[in-house]
Amino acid sequence: MNLNALRAFVVKEFHHILRDRQTLTILLMMPLVQVILFGYALRSDVRDIRLAVIDPTPDNATIELQSRFLSTNRFRLETISKTPDVIEPLFRRGRADVALVFDPGFASHLRGVDPARILIAVDASDPNTGTTYLNYTRAVIARYQAELNAQNRQVQIVTETRMRFNPTLESVNLFVPGLIALVLVLVSALMTAISLSREKERGTMEVLLVSPLRPQHIIVGKVIPYLGLGFANVLTALLAAWVVFHVPFRGSVVLLLVESVIYTIVSLALGVLVAARTSSQRAAMLTAMLATMLPNALLSGMIFPIASMPAWLRPVTYIVPARWFIVIARGIMLKGVGLTILWRETLILSVMAMLLLAAAMRSFKPRLE
Repeated sequence: MNLNALRAFVVKEFHHILRDRQTLTILLMMPLVQVILFGYALRSDVRDIRLAVIDPTPDNATIELQSRFLSTNRFRLETISKTPDVIEPLFRRGRADVALVFDPGFASHLRGVDPARILIAVDASDPNTGTTYLNYTRAVIARYQAELNAQNRQVQIVTETRMRFNPTLESVNLFVPGLIALVLVLVSALMTAISLSREKERGTMEVLLVSPLRPQHIIVGKVIPYLGLGFANVLTALLAAWVVFHVPFRGSVVLLLVESVIYTIVSLALGVLVAARTSSQRAAMLTAMLATMLPNALLSGMIFPIASMPAWLRPVTYIVPARWFIVIARGIMLKGVGLTILWRETLILSVMAMLLLAAAMRSFKPRLE
């Protein structure tokens, strides 16, 4: 083996890495970002559970039990009503996680022979988190019953459970909408960033110098093929979810496809912006992965509930496009809701698309530096 040639080759590679300041900076910063995101986002405990209470005949027992829930650091009272009609709209709008429905005359049943009954309704569109909600709720009720029995009252509280939108607690119903978001980001943002940066690196962008094309024309010409590919991927993913995994589809297919196009445009604009701000294909690939894959996987609520994240990290999730698309996909597929409920998420994605497209067109220059 020619050691001198090997040493010269290794030195050359080191010099090549050191000259690419952007890639070097990203490589040094990526472990730090990963450790921080994983350390704060990987939380299995659940807090800030939104509680709806249905109390037809309020009495001292129901009020006392409500106070036990509020005295914990996990529950937050969302609403109190005398009729159960409010439960379904709250669940469909994503404004409640658990609903407690007391039987009429709850306190009298505690003093009598018949058991006192409580219906626990849980939003189980996220089955893992829904199961945790149910366990926490049952624990508070069991603790309250134990305290009463310790006073020689010998009461019996019977709970019934309703797991809404995912009664069988199939985890695939949770992950499929999130996987659609990840696939669209992978195809749109990452591939667009790599494609444009490769042309810049090879010098083929010089051909555009003698053409009458403006930056917006170049961007449109580059992203339309990937927009079509992303749309095809959505159709493939939905077909696989329905045929292979039997994921329920209770809403409008057309609405979901339109929302997917908006989300794809956001991802494409982000990929163009990354390519415009990076100087090499390697830097573009690393930046696109750091800006899209990690936040979409960890900060979108796809795997870990946003409510369990630290308070300072939750506002960061607002700028993650996948957070809003996953809410839309789960709402349409599992809850069957429409634009009247998902208008806010749709508006946020549309504003993101316009802002990112404007920033991409402003930053993209079809000329060599």
